[in-house]
Amino acid sequence: MNKKNAPLHPHRTGQLLAGVAWTVLLLGLWLWGRDLADGVAAQLATTGDVAAVGRPSGRQGPSHAHAPVPGSAATDPMGITIEALGVRAAGIAAQDLDGNELPAPPPPASPDTVSWYAGGPQPGEAGAALLVGRAGGDRGPGAGPLAVRRLTGLEPGQRVDVRRADGSTVRFTVEDVQLYDRDRFDARRVHAPHEGGRSELRLIVEDGAGGGAAAGRGGGPAKVVVVAAYLTSFQAGNAGAGPAS
Repeated sequence: MNKKNAPLHPHRTGQLLAGVAWTVLLLGLWLWGRDLADGVAAQLATTGDVAAVGRPSGRQGPSHAHAPVPGSAATDPMGITIEALGVRAAGIAAQDLDGNELPAPPPPASPDTVSWYAGGPQPGEAGAALLVGRAGGDRGPGAGPLAVRRLTGLEPGQRVDVRRADGSTVRFTVEDVQLYDRDRFDARRVHAPHEGGRSELRLIVEDGAGGGAAAGRGGGPAKVVVVAAYLTSFQAGNAGAGPAS
């Protein structure tokens, strides 16, 4: 019999079929693994740390909130620093709410002092602590450090430090800045925390003479600017005199 036309030995046929089967199996596993890796990469491109790499240059994600810290009479707020506005250690004085449901603004003789509603949370405690600066609409170029035209220059992500009586410092990160017409301003809604369980801060300034009841500059309606911020770090009083980090 011609060797070229001789049938394959059954043993060799089995080896050939097994080899083909292994080749098909390995090819299938390779293709499946590549599809899986592509799918995982696609998910990572829109979530997690990979997304942070794709953020526009110079922009950062929101800071993580710090847990509220205990308050007492020994931790009343004493001074406020906003580096972005050049405000350094402006004084803080306790006040009650006025007829507009806001802490009474500091007296004209103390434009560099900020009022704090002592009946509410202290800066650092859970809830929204209320601070009010003197209106700048009826003052000249040397208006107080938290005048409306300056407070509206704050941007999300910038920091507000509040020094407390025990030497501790609570640092807040600006979340948003809102400007309201005085006749549409709902103080109680603004006072409400954005998220339960957080320590938050409200910096509020009314534009216009007479505590915001009169018209603002240029005859327009009086304005109220509200900066909302939340606690992002705490420095104990024995940790030094520098700002929180």
